[in-house]
Amino acid sequence: MAQTLANKIASLVTQVPKAPAVASGKLVRGIGLTLEAIGCSMPVGSQCLVQTIDGEIEAEVVGFADDITYLMPTENVKGIVPGSRVHPLQKESGIPVGNALLGRVIDANGDPLDGLGKIATNKRVPLTTQPINPLLREPIEEPLDVGVRAINSMITVGNGQRMGLFAGSGVGKSVLLGMMTRGTNADIVVVGLVGERGREVKEFIQDILTPEERAKAVVIAAPADTSPLMRLKGCETAVAVAEYFRDQGKNVLLLVDSLTRYAMAQREIALAVGEPPATKGYPPSVFARLPALVERAGRGNKMQGSITAFYTVLTEGDDLQDPIADAARAILDGHIVLSRKLADTGHYPAIDVEASISRVMPNIVDETHMQQSRVIRQVHATYKQNEDLISIGAYTRGTDPKIDLSIAAHDAIKAFYQQGMKQVIPFADSHQAMAALAGGLQQ
Repeated sequence: MAQTLANKIASLVTQVPKAPAVASGKLVRGIGLTLEAIGCSMPVGSQCLVQTIDGEIEAEVVGFADDITYLMPTENVKGIVPGSRVHPLQKESGIPVGNALLGRVIDANGDPLDGLGKIATNKRVPLTTQPINPLLREPIEEPLDVGVRAINSMITVGNGQRMGLFAGSGVGKSVLLGMMTRGTNADIVVVGLVGERGREVKEFIQDILTPEERAKAVVIAAPADTSPLMRLKGCETAVAVAEYFRDQGKNVLLLVDSLTRYAMAQREIALAVGEPPATKGYPPSVFARLPALVERAGRGNKMQGSITAFYTVLTEGDDLQDPIADAARAILDGHIVLSRKLADTGHYPAIDVEASISRVMPNIVDETHMQQSRVIRQVHATYKQNEDLISIGAYTRGTDPKIDLSIAAHDAIKAFYQQGMKQVIPFADSHQAMAALAGGLQQ
């Protein structure tokens, strides 16, 4: 009888669904950006709730050492005390995606910031995905019209290319991004405003995006006053949203402002959990995460669309040899350099054409286009090389025909490179103006 009862109990036990065993813990230390807990059994990247005297705050597991689990709060830390309880947070993973995102402004977690209610979709995607096999990617074969004459003609961008916008602070990166947003004929525009001033979020949406552009755009905002964890996730959320629309066969324009703030957020997190600094204070994990993020953009396979990406890179002190600028230049398909010297003279967009390059331009334009751009570059470079002599009157006209030509053409080339902020110049018009200018220089 006892054996029969034991067998029945064992049979019933096997039918009870097993819940994952996840232990709660308690805080033992809080210093700087991180909280340290013991007794937790949670994997890196999982979410948890920390009890405080003011309520609960969300945090994420960012590392561990022996029995200690390192947590990074996603909001301001206040009200924590020694022994505060840490509980696993059971919630849907990933971020919401779908056409309901169009025209919306969300944070790094995919939650709405625009006060228009919950995102009406049940589809969710993870923040990180498996990379596309490089041999399955379609090649970049056609130019992308960005509506900016200097870029269309001299630094031609391809559909599916990944470009960097290199500049110091206050030189016009955000304005140039807005010009390209208005001028690019993309199906979807995904904008990641990460680590920048909070007021720029509203300005970008209201002043730079028109109502028509807003209807096909998704804005992900993680301003400078958010935690480094949210700034890090802000970039990854923007890329994940762009990947979703690319997988639907759409041609996506991805604008991330800025890649440097992404790297700085990872540096803050890595240093806080004890990773040793390497190059100028940046830990090795920063330089591992940059290419992992950038490589997710680009052309997809034959069944997918493309992601043409522009990443702004803040050059500290206008130093193009800054570690992040140097690393970004090596992994991107080209770079557009904005010059503070040009901006100070009222030259907008302040693109230093001679210092900028598009690595796919020879593959997407014909030889005539390449030759015309080469002629203009050479003439303008000659002027810049002799600018000091010319400005102080030390050069005598007639000494060198090349310098004479550069002086005569200088104003025309400057006017060609400049463009109004609200002005959109199509690719065909840009090419026509370049051909006329190059033709005059060759006569």
